[in-house]
Amino acid sequence: MTTTSRVPAIATASNGATPTRARRHRGTLAIAALATLALLLPTPAAQAADAPASCPPAALPLNGERIQAGLRDATDHGFLWRIVKDGRTSYLYGTIHAARVEWMFPGPRTLAALAASDTLALELDVLDADIQARLAASARARPGEALPADLAHRIEARMSAECLDPAALRGFAPEFQIATLAVLAARRDGFDPAYAIDLVLALVARGAAKPTVSLETPELQMAALRLPSRAATIEFVQSGLDDLESGRAGPLLVRMIKAWTDGDLADLEGYERWCECLRNDGERAAMRRLLDDRNPALATAIDAAHSQGRRVFAAVGSLHMIGPAGLPALLTQRGYRVERVRFGP
Repeated sequence: MTTTSRVPAIATASNGATPTRARRHRGTLAIAALATLALLLPTPAAQAADAPASCPPAALPLNGERIQAGLRDATDHGFLWRIVKDGRTSYLYGTIHAARVEWMFPGPRTLAALAASDTLALELDVLDADIQARLAASARARPGEALPADLAHRIEARMSAECLDPAALRGFAPEFQIATLAVLAARRDGFDPAYAIDLVLALVARGAAKPTVSLETPELQMAALRLPSRAATIEFVQSGLDDLESGRAGPLLVRMIKAWTDGDLADLEGYERWCECLRNDGERAAMRRLLDDRNPALATAIDAAHSQGRRVFAAVGSLHMIGPAGLPALLTQRGYRVERVRFGP
């Protein structure tokens, strides 16, 4: 099967609950955590030729003129920290992986921090051809991962509802299919993965001839996404589809994006109080695997780059920034002076 990734297209253009309740909340967890992960995997951009008028509008292609205008008019969003150690200043920036077109460009303070850095560090450099190929390979379904027919049909129906050719995701791991659908569903609220902040930062860094490094590997990211058993995968798919079909997924993702847009770190830090997604041991374990368990390695990679004498602008999904296991806290433990750079007048 041949698929088309959104990422190369952009680069080219730029030259104690009941079982039912538990499944519902597990699906909500998928939207919360996987929305920060799925965009780092190659998302098929195929759209049905006979897509109805109710489909979300196609993402605007980037070109040099649009990029220059966007950078000129941009305002700051998200979360930025200055981190200082050994006499050098680096930066930590919390991103989102789906946004509106007017938010996709870094504002003046964010851009100044990137300009003051000599290296951009992303979870994965998705404009790198080798990373793209490895992501596609690691996202493929393994033998024995085929879903029961009823779930496979539901996924394909959901793809059609989201204006995708159902063939676009066949052959990929079930967890990846649900994660991708969760992110693409945000287009209904005007948030498109084609406008991911990480991608624009990568383009801006390339335009400024700054090297870009990956803090993780594609294989490790996909390992964090996959569930530990077939039963867990089936439950995950069922609950994710329940949330997508019912419309429950949208409000959670919208609240997360609003916290990012407004720079409301307190609301994001209170995420586990309002996400309704950490109500049993399984949900808490999944969240740890997708977020907290990855943070020490991310902190190590950022510290390693900084310790090599680089001034690093490290851009990582915003959910990796919160709590005692978040990156600001971990880098403080490693001897950095960490201070929030607040936006606004």
